[in-house]
Amino acid sequence: QVQLVESGGGLVQPGGSLRLSCAASGTIFSISDMGWYRQAPGKQRESVAVITSGGSTNYADSVKGRFTISRDNAKKAVYLQMNSLKPEDTAVYYCNAKITYYSGSNFSSWGQGTQVTVSS
Repeated sequence: QVQLVESGGGLVQPGGSLRLSCAASGTIFSISDMGWYRQAPGKQRESVAVITSGGSTNYADSVKGRFTISRDNAKKAVYLQMNSLKPEDTAVYYCNAKITYYSGSNFSSWGQGTQVTVSS
């Protein structure tokens, strides 16, 4: 069974930076898309950034120019560098990975979430 373990959340002042990390463990044949999503209190979960296995990226308009997603395929890891953070970025951030097992079955796996709070 695959597990996604996240780290890097915390409390930061407006304008500050944080780097989130997420690594997959378990027996995996391949991982296609990996991404970061977030959910603020009282709101639906939304996509923040997604990166394909080939390195193509897609960002939510609200984070373009401030956040950068990257991945290390050898480590089965995805990262989110967040700069110029704003109070509206406050949310629980979840990583996601589209996984294919050796059996051929596919599964969308989620991390446990990490809290990011932007406040002075």
